[in-house]
Amino acid sequence: MSKFNFLPFLILLLYGAACSSSSNEQTYDSSKITRVSAEEVEKVVEDFIMVEDGGVIEIPAGFYELNTQLILDNKSNVIIKGAGMDQTFLSFKGLQTGGEGVKIVGKNIVIQDLTIEDAPGDGVKAQHTDGITFRRINVTWTNGDKSKNGTYAIYPVQCKNVMIDEVIASHSRDAGIYVGQSENIVVKNSLAFGNVAGIEIENCDNAEVFKNIARDNAGGILVFNLPGLPKSDGKRTRIYDNDVIENNHENFATAIGEGPNGNTVTMIPPGSGIVLLAAKEVEIFNNRILKNKTFGVAIASYQITGFPDEAPNWSPYTTDVYLHDNQYDRSEGFPDLTRELGQMVSIYNAHGKATTQDIIYDGIWDTSISETIDTNPMRICISEPSMNELYFSRFFLMDGDDNIDAFKESEPFQNCKVEVTTDISQLAKM
Repeated sequence: MSKFNFLPFLILLLYGAACSSSSNEQTYDSSKITRVSAEEVEKVVEDFIMVEDGGVIEIPAGFYELNTQLILDNKSNVIIKGAGMDQTFLSFKGLQTGGEGVKIVGKNIVIQDLTIEDAPGDGVKAQHTDGITFRRINVTWTNGDKSKNGTYAIYPVQCKNVMIDEVIASHSRDAGIYVGQSENIVVKNSLAFGNVAGIEIENCDNAEVFKNIARDNAGGILVFNLPGLPKSDGKRTRIYDNDVIENNHENFATAIGEGPNGNTVTMIPPGSGIVLLAAKEVEIFNNRILKNKTFGVAIASYQITGFPDEAPNWSPYTTDVYLHDNQYDRSEGFPDLTRELGQMVSIYNAHGKATTQDIIYDGIWDTSISETIDTNPMRICISEPSMNELYFSRFFLMDGDDNIDAFKESEPFQNCKVEVTTDISQLAKM
């Protein structure tokens, strides 16, 4: 299926671009924090290198200007502890080597009570770690040009038993809180704002995302499965009791290539609440999905990206989705037209041009399962209160951009239910 090539309405395009928000809001003001000595900075670097299994790295209050990465390599049962998010600041603005500010590989690691600023790549990255807890961590960038910010604020990848609790992530040029190719994950009580994507779960198994605030991002919460990665299709994600509010920030992500995974987040239009892309077994319930100007929830297959959509042990379709008991408010304004998905919503939705949608479904299905979408072959189940008052659009895109249509009727996707059960019992030990 070809990448869609929509023709925008020029006047609305200019209006939508003008109304895209941009923010450099900071939660804590590090300029008021005492700069520590070079000797104190060097001690922190040495502590990361020299700490033994079972040890504690304590970083006292102060502003630490680092010109090297902090690396914890193959250690177990280590706690990295600052004096508080508003007290201990690790600045990597002067970093000359490496990409991440803090890099962790090990087992049963806790990092807590500090702020990380201005890493050239990711703020804090954990990889190949079984048991990683991020607690009360603030990761941000203070640059004026946000396109030069780092990629991810909090970034566990290829990990097991991930706990992210009471963190703040802002101004990432991809995702603030990103969990990739991991299993057994909790993201809770956290705030993501001013990023391209607030919270992203990608190619992961068993994730629970709850009691978070995703606001003022281009997209609030994303569940993606991308092709060609070491871990293929992820499944079983539950998203509940979150505030997904006013995610109308400009999308300042930059493409890194034309091939698969060439920074898929670049397609997210400002005004996106929750986005599912090739996602499997997802339950979304009891969320406040408010004032996202393009759509509240998008259910999409990977074909909509226009990237190659074949890979071993992976499917491009979003399947087994249960969307229920959420609160919506589409009162923010016109859908965004700076991205093709936003153009599609604005121009071709079933409720009138330039109309925000509560729920959209791209309507792409696996024709080897059924010849018609009326049988609900992808098992998309929608059970929202006052469904007749919501703006729902199911698109017809199977013929490409020469024959696009949209339908209001949601009946084929009602009166069904998907059971999504996660196994995160080991996280109770963290």
